[in-house]
Amino acid sequence: MSTTIAAPTSTASCWRELGTTARVVVDEPTDLAAATYAVGRVLDDVDRTCSRFRADSELRSLSRSGGLPVAISPLLFTALDAALRAARLTGGAVDPTGGAAIRALGYDRDFGEVAGRLDLAASTISFPGWQLVHLDRAAGTVRLPGGIDLDLGATAKGLAADLAAAAATAAIEGRGVLVSLGGDIAVAGTAPDGGWPVLVTDDHRTDLAADGPRIAIRDGGLATSSVTVRMWQTGRGPAHHLLDPATGAPVESPWRTVSVAAASCLDANIASTAAILLGADAPGWLEARGLPARLVAADGSEHLTGAWPREADRDAR
Repeated sequence: MSTTIAAPTSTASCWRELGTTARVVVDEPTDLAAATYAVGRVLDDVDRTCSRFRADSELRSLSRSGGLPVAISPLLFTALDAALRAARLTGGAVDPTGGAAIRALGYDRDFGEVAGRLDLAASTISFPGWQLVHLDRAAGTVRLPGGIDLDLGATAKGLAADLAAAAATAAIEGRGVLVSLGGDIAVAGTAPDGGWPVLVTDDHRTDLAADGPRIAIRDGGLATSSVTVRMWQTGRGPAHHLLDPATGAPVESPWRTVSVAAASCLDANIASTAAILLGADAPGWLEARGLPARLVAADGSEHLTGAWPREADRDAR
């Protein structure tokens, strides 16, 4: 949600999707239509499968399964597997069982509608716990105890960007493509000379002329998590979407924004979200995993880890 792509309009398309801004950038202008079509198909599938705002989504239907094993589509299985992997990798900091908790704080519809409301009641409830979600790989089923609602917000967007970039580059015979979903980026195919230029900011809507670090990526993914963009007002005061699983309350983190580069957008998204939630432990956690990251404190000071570039013209990976 916090990076901006520098690209000529002739090689980029942009539209609203998955409650955010979708952007496709190609190296060859003649590839734009095919790449955009391929990305759109993937994002439509992800929305119908993983949305917690659509009553007809496959994810929402799980809450009505009554705790019985349910056969699910390969895409939803992949998305749930990614979410549970995130929980394991982060020691439960990134937990997909917070659907009821985020709704209790008023985030129960597209964010544009939530942000405009001033009368939201709010309560906090702890997450049931990711260990209660059971995937059966052989049978292709999931068993979700009654009363648990899933929220795949910390992983589904990154996964969608990766899947969309792969589909787009396949459609244009391996040439380069960049897919950004709210500023979370996946690249695939042959990168342009010098890599894909990116302005790293707190908000992906920031004008390209704004000040800020500019980096380049050649492969993999880049994601940013922030507590400054998706904020709304409740009867208990301001809230944001990154919740402490132990309490269900918005986490109080020393970091306002964390950007991470990784082998995929999914892994970058997991790490950037975990860093906000881990707070003071985040730099050590990122360093131990060799992840390049830029952590911005509330006062605007920066902490860099791994191979994150100390100079603007170096690659992020």
